[in-house]
Amino acid sequence: MPIRVIGLDADDTLWRTNIHFELTEARFAELLAPYAPPQVLRDRLRETEIRNLRLYGYGAKGFTLSMIETALGATGGQVPGAVVGEILAQGRALLETPVEPLPGVRDTLEALARDRRLVLITKGDLLHQEQKLAASGLGELFSAVEIVSDKTEATYARILGAMEVEPDAFLMVGDSLRSDVLPALKLGAFAAHVPHDWAWAHEHAEVPIDHPRYLRLDALTELPERLARLQAEAAA
Repeated sequence: MPIRVIGLDADDTLWRTNIHFELTEARFAELLAPYAPPQVLRDRLRETEIRNLRLYGYGAKGFTLSMIETALGATGGQVPGAVVGEILAQGRALLETPVEPLPGVRDTLEALARDRRLVLITKGDLLHQEQKLAASGLGELFSAVEIVSDKTEATYARILGAMEVEPDAFLMVGDSLRSDVLPALKLGAFAAHVPHDWAWAHEHAEVPIDHPRYLRLDALTELPERLARLQAEAAA
């Protein structure tokens, strides 16, 4: 069956995101340097952030709350007010970071949208994700937008069911093996991984290198040509 619907992740697939979190994390370690070594602080922050995912979900707001919680722990509850103020300012800066699509993304999406439905499937804070999509100027290229709390096999099954699309007619594309690739493959869909150098460690997983429906792309711009090749091989 030909691929009729393509799901696309947003953050770090269409535009850069995690690099800004990395820079904020480095600044956080500088602020708390009098209380603990930088790597210790960063490790504690990541542990706190992962522990809080079930409460805060993904995104800058939850990250900011986790920074404050980690700062309280590192200082024995005596974190200076000025440091809390700077952490809040850093979190606000994350929310206000300009959104600029990665090179070639718009042209690629326009090419894909000519004969397939594009669906944005992203996780994170609803308001912030909506704001980023609007700022990107790419919203008009998607026939649907799904902002979800997490990406699991059940998440994709629900989305495909609502669209009345069979898994083998669907391709999910994103930078995360854990969220974008493995659940889609498990459901019976196709999945394309677009890795980058600033991936969040929480999203790492084993590469399904021998899976027949797995694609690896060096850049999203490769997708139209790879899809054409995939469809030609299927027809043959």
